[in-house]
Amino acid sequence: MIDQSISSEFTGKKVVVTGGTGLIGRQVVEKLCHAGARVVCVSLDEVDTDPRAEKIFADLTDFAVCREITENADFACHIAGIKGSVDVTRSKPASFFVPLLMMNTNFLEACRLNSVGKVVFTSSIGAYGAAEYFDEENDSMDQPPMDKFPGWAKRIAELQVAAYFQQYGTENIAVVRPCNVYGPGDNFDPNNAMVIPTLIHRIASGESPVTIWGDGSAIRDFAYSADVAEGILLALHYGTKESFVNLGSGKECSIAELVETLHTFLDFNHSFDTSKPSGFPRRVMDMSRARDWINYQPATSLRDGLEATYNWYLEHREEGEGRKNYFRE
Repeated sequence: MIDQSISSEFTGKKVVVTGGTGLIGRQVVEKLCHAGARVVCVSLDEVDTDPRAEKIFADLTDFAVCREITENADFACHIAGIKGSVDVTRSKPASFFVPLLMMNTNFLEACRLNSVGKVVFTSSIGAYGAAEYFDEENDSMDQPPMDKFPGWAKRIAELQVAAYFQQYGTENIAVVRPCNVYGPGDNFDPNNAMVIPTLIHRIASGESPVTIWGDGSAIRDFAYSADVAEGILLALHYGTKESFVNLGSGKECSIAELVETLHTFLDFNHSFDTSKPSGFPRRVMDMSRARDWINYQPATSLRDGLEATYNWYLEHREEGEGRKNYFRE
């Protein structure tokens, strides 16, 4: 829970949230509405979220649209992005790369030109070079991002922020790099979703056994969307010192452990397909800078987060039909 002294900064202020119907964005919108902000939720999804927010259906690849929606804004949270599985990232790279570049460039430039007070840009763990443990101090722009096309799109936006600082002395744009985020509002399409929503979809659909790629040994850092949303608002408040902070759980979890956690409240059969790749063997984030710089304290246990996500999905299965899908031909 964000301290009242911080949330009161947003009371009565106009806050633009891009991707406000998505996995993280809807949580940010809800928290800002609770704080009494005048929230403008920008999205291409035809779904409803918090009724207290003003909903704008807008394409951020249009620069004129970005200029219009950021006019007279006090704060902006740029969370809009494109999320998909490793397979769809490799098979349809342009569907990631081109719209991400356009959205990020347009929105950040519009915020600069309209003198938005504080801005936070949501990057990604994929902007890091290949590694097993990710800490900000050892990040190097000399190494290519491990998630090639989406990683470059995020990193280029980070460079845009750095260029603003170098040329204009702009210090009001914070940058965060979330890890593997899950929660209500995720993409549950098994054709292009990440591991947790894919498992939830297959379990809820009665698949037996639920087939899981790899041998279960791959280790990930899974963070619940509401915790990451708090981290974004903390970064908006404190800033990230012309750099960035990680937003994860800071806890290691193997895919096998993830499956066993799901078994603690769900009854299903599963099998590991060892003929399929497991992906990177380990991806875990260091939380030291986030704790020190923005007082980030993720509090949701994996079991609680998974159960909340599963229950949400059971009640909102139809929502996927109204979501913007960049991979649909």
